[in-house]
Amino acid sequence: MTDPRLDHLVYAVPDLLGGVADFAERTGVAPAVGGRHPGGTANYLVGFGETSYLEIVGPDPEADPGPRRSFFDLETITEPRLITWAVRSADLDKSVRQAREQGYDPGDIEPLSRRTPDGTLLEWRLTRRDDPEPVQPVPFLIDWGGTARPAGLPRLGLSAFSAVHPEPAALRRDLAALGVELDVAEGPEIALRAVFDTPLGPVTLA
Repeated sequence: MTDPRLDHLVYAVPDLLGGVADFAERTGVAPAVGGRHPGGTANYLVGFGETSYLEIVGPDPEADPGPRRSFFDLETITEPRLITWAVRSADLDKSVRQAREQGYDPGDIEPLSRRTPDGTLLEWRLTRRDDPEPVQPVPFLIDWGGTARPAGLPRLGLSAFSAVHPEPAALRRDLAALGVELDVAEGPEIALRAVFDTPLGPVTLA
């Protein structure tokens, strides 16, 4: 099942332009330029469904060299990987409070932004949780406020989205604290898996 509040999936790549080219070759869909983030990252986007999208994110090839602080700790990424996902919240403060009451701490709320190629500044708020795991199967929460969400994107379809976890019951408890739905299977390592319908047939990202 796919949670109706699914906002976007995050596919991290160590080489942004190379990762985008590989995605286009595998799917037959060329991602659209998203924008650049403070902290030295940038993204490309592909829509699926009416209100959701895939974010391909990596180090900004045009950023100045030097220390970077990226939201997804991309410095540790050595190969493309589906690392996390986001669900929408109409009241972020309330959602965080309720989750903590249910025994799960989504982390602090932080403002973030990126600038589109035409210079438009997009701003939003989201939850940020310090987690050493390279893949985070519990989504972060996002509130776009008055900012228009990405639109007019190249499209493909999402036919399946699920997680694998060594302790499925523990993951299901955390998801339930957020009121989030996700299919979870037991496996030796934490992983997220999405299957997309593309012009070249089904393509799996994990």
